[in-house]
Amino acid sequence: MTGSQGPSRTVTRRTVVAAVGGASVAAVALTACGSSDDGGQSVADKPADKSAGGTDGGTDSGAAGKELAKTADIPEGGGKVVGDVVVTQPRAGEFKAFSSKCTHQGCAVKGISDGVINCPCHNSQFSVEDGSVKKGPATSPLPPASITVDGGSIRLA
Repeated sequence: MTGSQGPSRTVTRRTVVAAVGGASVAAVALTACGSSDDGGQSVADKPADKSAGGTDGGTDSGAAGKELAKTADIPEGGGKVVGDVVVTQPRAGEFKAFSSKCTHQGCAVKGISDGVINCPCHNSQFSVEDGSVKKGPATSPLPPASITVDGGSIRLA
């Protein structure tokens, strides 16, 4: 090359193939567990109760005191995803809350029924009772979130 164009560089076929392959793997990894569908479900009326579930959950779902749902919106044996939190009712009048992010690869869980919280990305399943893993590939439970139940309102604690 001549002086104004700078030094010449040779890019091998191997370098191009490696770069394209790496970008493809990264794109697949980012899209595989990126669902944000909240999958909320409505239900018949359930009795209100003053009970709380969970402890510090490490969720980033907003300010304490924010209403997540009405008790009537949470089915017995099921639940509802509200933002970064999944609220469940394992037994009549008992409410629990967990992070809605699957511990496998961070997908949003949805499809809560028959005592199980389902992750649509890789079919992990968690207990509505305590967030424990019922079926992998996830190996860690859903972290609990703090809630309060006052009358017919479920709020972040």
